[in-house]
Amino acid sequence: MSEAGLTAKQNRWLVIIKGCRKPFFLCPGYRRDYLLFSYLYPPITSLSMEKEELTHQELRRYNRHIMLPEVGIDGQKALKKARVLVVGAGGLGCPVLQYLAAIGIGTLGIIDFDKVDEENLQRQVLYGLQDLGKLKSIIVKTRLQHFNPLVNYEIINIRMDRNNALNIIQQYDIVVDATDNYPTRYLINDACVILKKPMVYGSIYTFEGQVSVFNYREGPTYRCLFPKMPGKREAPAASEIGVIGVLPGIIGTFQANEVIKIILGKGGILSGKLLVINILEPSFYRFTITKNQKNLSITELSDYSQ
Repeated sequence: MSEAGLTAKQNRWLVIIKGCRKPFFLCPGYRRDYLLFSYLYPPITSLSMEKEELTHQELRRYNRHIMLPEVGIDGQKALKKARVLVVGAGGLGCPVLQYLAAIGIGTLGIIDFDKVDEENLQRQVLYGLQDLGKLKSIIVKTRLQHFNPLVNYEIINIRMDRNNALNIIQQYDIVVDATDNYPTRYLINDACVILKKPMVYGSIYTFEGQVSVFNYREGPTYRCLFPKMPGKREAPAASEIGVIGVLPGIIGTFQANEVIKIILGKGGILSGKLLVINILEPSFYRFTITKNQKNLSITELSDYSQ
C-alpha cells in the first residue's frame, strides 16, 4: 500500500522509516513527527550516529522500540552503538544480560570466572542441570546468542582485581555491578570514578533489593552511600542467609532499565537516589544520596581485601 493510497485518518498514523520496505502504524494518539525528538541529555556514546545504520532485520526486530517517541531510530542507533560491561553473571547478571541483549545493546561485556553450581539454579535462570560445572560466561554467551545474534558478546573469564580493572572498564561506556561481594563492588566504584564511567548498582538481601546509579555526570558515588567496606560479619552473604528466587530478577530488570535510560538520555535516572524495594510487604522507597566531593577525587586503586 502506498502512502498516497491511504485515507487521511490512516495517513496520520503512518510512519515511513528509511530503508524499511513496509510502513507500519502507530496507535492513535501519536503523530509521525513525534519520532523526531531531541535528547534531554546527549547519549552516553559520542561517535556519529550516521555510522550506526540499522539493518532491515534490526528495524523489524526493534519495531516496538522505534515506535516509542522516547526511542525512535536515533535511540535504537544509540543502543546499538553502546558498549556495556556486566560484572557478574549470577542472580542479578542473568536478567540484566537477558534484557540488554534483547533490546539490542551493540556490545555486551560479560565478566565472570565462576562455574555453575546446582544451588545457583534457584535464581540464575540462564542455566540448567546440563550446565553444572561449566563456566558461566561461556554458557551465558551461548544462550544470549540464541536470543539475539545481532549483539556482539565479549566474555572475560578472569577475576577482576586492582591490576586489571582499569584496563577492562575503560573499554566500555557503562558498567553494571551485578556482583555479590563488597570488595569487587568497591573496586568497580573506584575504577569508575577514575575513568569517569557510570556504575549501575544493584544488591539483594533476603526479600529486599536496592538499585542506584553512581558516578553519573559527577554525581554521588557508591562511597557517598557506604563510605567504608563492612566486615564479613556485618554483611553476611546470600549463601549464609538466603534470598528469594524472584528478587534478583526484579532488581536486575530495574538495573537494565537504568542502563537504557542512561544511553537514551531519557527519564529520571537514579543518580543521587537509592531505590529500595521490599517484595514481601511489598513496598517501594526512594532516598536521596548526598554527594561527598572527596569521593570523586580518587586517583588510584587500593587494597580491597575484606
